[in-house]
Amino acid sequence: MIPWLISGFTVIAVYLLNRWENKNIKSLLNWFPAILFAYLIPAGITALMDIDLSQDEIHDYSKLYFIPLAIIAVMSSLSFLQLKSIGWKPIAVFVAGSFWIAVFPFFLALFLLDSELISELFINQEYWKGVPPIVGGWIGGSTSQLVLKELVACPENIFLTVLVMDNILVNIWTILMFQGIKESDFLNRKLKITNLSMPEAIKKREGKSLSPLLCFLILTAFVFVINALVDSFVIKIIVLSAIGLLLSSLIKNWNFGFVLKFGGILILIVMAVLGLKLKFSLVEFELGFLGFMIVWLLSHFIILLLVAKLLNVNTAWVPIASMANVGGIATAPAVTAAYEPKWMPHAIILAILSMATGTFWGMLTIFLFRSYFF
Repeated sequence: MIPWLISGFTVIAVYLLNRWENKNIKSLLNWFPAILFAYLIPAGITALMDIDLSQDEIHDYSKLYFIPLAIIAVMSSLSFLQLKSIGWKPIAVFVAGSFWIAVFPFFLALFLLDSELISELFINQEYWKGVPPIVGGWIGGSTSQLVLKELVACPENIFLTVLVMDNILVNIWTILMFQGIKESDFLNRKLKITNLSMPEAIKKREGKSLSPLLCFLILTAFVFVINALVDSFVIKIIVLSAIGLLLSSLIKNWNFGFVLKFGGILILIVMAVLGLKLKFSLVEFELGFLGFMIVWLLSHFIILLLVAKLLNVNTAWVPIASMANVGGIATAPAVTAAYEPKWMPHAIILAILSMATGTFWGMLTIFLFRSYFF
């Protein structure tokens, strides 16, 4: 009962914190997202109570129900009808950024195979297992990050280390993208990009949406059915992802707003349960790995610029695509507003596409590392 009470308290506390209309709290959350409190609060409570809940059965429930529900909810929030309105070129820029995030660590490991960074830190100390959760966190957000942590069996100390460094870097990157998007017109002139047309307006579905209760029952029913039929966690994720996409495509009045919010609450629950495993004594700060992450992000931006030049598409889509990849559904439209507020809905759709695909990009990273190095 204790782990359920701690997790429940954490979810409610973080949910309310995220909606607290206080200037100082809002400033804090700009640098330290509320989602991280969902991870740290349970760890603080268990440390104060001097109890170990890392092996409690609540973790089995999370893997069996909460994570699969979060996956199918997030995947069913993606609308292909709205995605089409963006146009293929901005989406191609976005996909190029996602691809590079997923494959760069592998190619760097091949190139620097004999270096201490790869042979000692990545391989011997198993820091490579922290890479897929970063890929998932950058492209897909917390849901993908947690799924990939399970898939790659990332040790708690490495996961906490990359989580802290990732939070620092993403906040700095967001500031840089805020400034960078303002220079889009300058970059367009320098790169001789001439296609500066506006994308189509986002199309909205007409008619009344399905009730939240009905959507909840549909999602839950699929999770129970797949749990009964499939044992492999990886296969479950793939199947539920496909079902989520089918639900959003085939059900005419699917409630996109509800399933997206529902997915967000489930992420909080999963993070709160995961926080029960955290021990603050595990925190490390590996400078070599931080340097690798910085190079990773910078190369990602360069690749986006090159693709934008190749496709002759407005360079404003570079920071937008980067924030849809690295930032998320909150920061992508905020950065977009600094250049063209009318594009904010398009940035949100790209961010949802990011949430829907992050797990699969992380699976690609795992496959590449395990195929060559192990």
